[in-house]
Formats: sequence, structure tokens, C-alpha cells
Amino acid sequence: MAREYDIVLFGATGFTGTLTAEYLARHAPAGTRWALAGRNRDKLAAVRDRLAAIDPALTKLPLLTADATDPASVRAVASAARVVITTVGPYIAHGEPVVAACAEAGTDYVDLTGEPEFVDRAYVRHHARAVETGARLVHSCGFDSIPYDLGVYYTVRQFPDDVPIAVEGFMQASATVSGGTFHSAVTAFSRLRSLAQAARDRRRLEARPVGRQVRGTAVRPKRVAVLDAWALPAPTIDPQVVLRSARALDRYGPRFSYGHYVAVKRLRTALGLAGGVGAMIALAQLRPTREWLLARKPAGDGPTPEQRARSWFKVTFLAEGGGKRVRTEITGGDPGYDETAKMLAESALCLAFDDLPPTAGQVTPATAMGDALLDRLVAAGIGFTSR
Repeated sequence: MAREYDIVLFGATGFTGTLTAEYLARHAPAGTRWALAGRNRDKLAAVRDRLAAIDPALTKLPLLTADATDPASVRAVASAARVVITTVGPYIAHGEPVVAACAEAGTDYVDLTGEPEFVDRAYVRHHARAVETGARLVHSCGFDSIPYDLGVYYTVRQFPDDVPIAVEGFMQASATVSGGTFHSAVTAFSRLRSLAQAARDRRRLEARPVGRQVRGTAVRPKRVAVLDAWALPAPTIDPQVVLRSARALDRYGPRFSYGHYVAVKRLRTALGLAGGVGAMIALAQLRPTREWLLARKPAGDGPTPEQRARSWFKVTFLAEGGGKRVRTEITGGDPGYDETAKMLAESALCLAFDDLPPTAGQVTPATAMGDALLDRLVAAGIGFTSR
């Protein structure tokens, strides 16, 4: 409570940042001390005007000027806040100053990154300092990777805590991708060597569980009869986050494995999806073709409210352990924007106000927030069911 603000939202003028601000305007508890931060004060004021239409009291919401290229301004924001939310991406280009400032100031941090290289480099450079200061650095608090991390956490709770558990996750969605998400994906595809090196650097430092086994399942395309769908390996950060939670929490059992897929109904769609991702990876390797690809979808745009209203997601987990089978489903609306803003904001509110287990350093959503965040997501309308 010694900090001036409970929550500061950095990057509030971006597409997802504005949606997150609107969610906080509607759902932050009375008395929450929060502020908007960004590099353009006029744009911040325009966002504040939109928020004031939701809640007239927000006409006086504080505005903080900060730029990721100006470390001093970012440090000032981190020092003033208990929790910093950042939506400024691609994170590999713009994210590290905020992580560094929060780790140094002992400030909790949440983002919505799906960039494995950024997360691994943040671990190598800032995890140890965050442990010293007590900062909780929680990456991937949007659609990457809340439905998977909290979904597996919820699934594991359906089993006794002393049995081996094997889980497979299958994501289905209908949604429109924004320019920012597209640019982050292309940037990640263009840095495959750097991504692999960052992962190696992390492995040299990261402790492994003692007396327990946690591993990723070798995944390959297959037909899943119970879903009436084709499953393809999903090259996302989500299985990495799930496995880190499993390594950190004994509740995942003595032996735990996880495989991660995207599921589609038609074989033709599966082949097209695989071909499209392969083409993106190939085009991202050379600068001229990468720039051409990025120009197809400018950063800063996003789906309309009508498009988001038609969007949905469902993640199905099929799990076995101790002679028992469990099927769980995590469901929601527009995954990349409306639900991501909800997940991100609820994660920040959870860190700011809930009674949580003691953690510090770079931690996953399930490790840092677990049951408290799960309860918040259910209350906010994200579906968690099992049978």
C-alpha cells in the first residue's frame, strides 16, 4: 500500500491495451488506485475520455508518460505501482525495459506475450533479481496461456495427488487475428536460431524437480475420434507454460506429461493450416519477404466489435491417471481480445488484492495465482467444466 497505484496499465493506447482499460473501468473494485501509462499523453487522454463514458469518476484517472526506449521513465512507473500490466509488443523488441524495472523495484508484472524467446531471455536476465526483491513476473496472462495453464491446473485437481497424470490439450477457435498478434508471430518465426539459443541459456540455469518427472509428449498429426477432429501440433508457448507449472507444483503428481494440439474438423482445413504456418515460417526468414508479409496486416488494427461478438474458443483436455479418465473443457468468447483483456486484467487484480501463495521471480499464472485466479475467471464468465 506504500505505492501510489495498485495497478498501472502500460500501453493503454494500443488495441488490446484499450480493451483492458475498458475492462478495468467496468470491473475494478471500488477504491482501486490505477493509472494509464504510455508515450503519447494526448492518446492517453483520448482513452481516458472513453473510460469516462463508462464511469464518470474516471475523468480524473491519472496519466503517466513513459516510453519503453526511456528506461528512466519506465523505472518511475514501476516504482509507483504494485502491479504493472504491459501490452506493448512485440515484446522481444519493446518488453525488456518493463520487466527489468519491475524486477528491480519489487513490482509485480503481467503481460500477454506468446513469445518464447522473450520469456526465456527475461528469465535469464531478471529472474534472480526478482527473487531478491520479491517481484512476481507473470508472463502470458492472455489467451497465451491462461486457458491452457489454468485449464490443466483445473484438470489435475480432478485426480488424486499421488498418481501419474497424462494430459493432452486440443484448442478450437473461430476468431480474427489483429495486426499486433500477426507481427509478433512473424517476428518470432524470423528468430528461430535466437529462440533456440535463449531456450538453451535458460535450461542451464533453471532447476528441475527432484523425485518427480515432468515431460512434454512427442506430438504428431492424428485423428481424435472422441472430438471428431484432426489434431495438429501447435507451435505456441502454451505447452512450455503448462510444463513449468507442473515442475513447480507437486500437485501435478509423481509423473506428468502434456501434449498440445490445435483441432479442426476437416482434413482439408488441417492441411491448409499446416501449409499456411509453414509458408509464414519460410517467408519470415528473409528480410524482403518478411517485410512483404508484415505489410499484409498493419500493426495497430484489430477486429470490430461485431467480429469479436461472433468469435469463440474451446479448449478440451483429455486426461488419464490412476485408472481414471477426465475430460475438461474451457470455453469463452473472442479469444484474442475481449477474453484476453479479461484474463489480463483479472490476473493483475488477483496479484494486487488476493491472498496468494508466496512466490517470487518469473512464475507461471497457475504457480503464482492458482485457485484464486481460477475463481476469478469463472466469476468473469470463462467456462471450466469436467466430466
